[in-house]
Amino acid sequence: MTVPDAQPVDRRAARVLLLDAQDRLLLFQGRDPVHTSRGRWWFTPGGGLDPGETPAQGAVRELFEETGLVVTAAELGAVVHQRVTTFPWGDVVYRQAEDYFLLRVQAHEVDTAGFNEVETAAVLGHRWWARDELATTAERYYPSELLELLP
Repeated sequence: MTVPDAQPVDRRAARVLLLDAQDRLLLFQGRDPVHTSRGRWWFTPGGGLDPGETPAQGAVRELFEETGLVVTAAELGAVVHQRVTTFPWGDVVYRQAEDYFLLRVQAHEVDTAGFNEVETAAVLGHRWWARDELATTAERYYPSELLELLP
């Protein structure tokens, strides 16, 4: 189990607020596959940066791997939100600095064929959420300030 006093491991990540033409937001539902007792939660596409990647490059790569959507870094535009969060995953505690990008698409059929082993074990599904659904759900989602980030 995670040691409460453990020094967090620093990590950089890029995430994408992906909105369709109906202003619905794509979220994945997942869990910690090592400690399933931590429950389930919803989160945006994205993940850790590879060595040498910029946040935009990482967001483009993650978006393709997790959704099958092909975009360029230029299409993502500027970072719209940044945060630092600390969370346990497996037996490690991470302190993750995240950059969020906003991308609009007309529609997109999510293709998760690019999932790696960890994503396959951790991700339980995905769905497009309307703002009012997010505002009234009792389910956990991250970041907690998600509604404030949506246009």
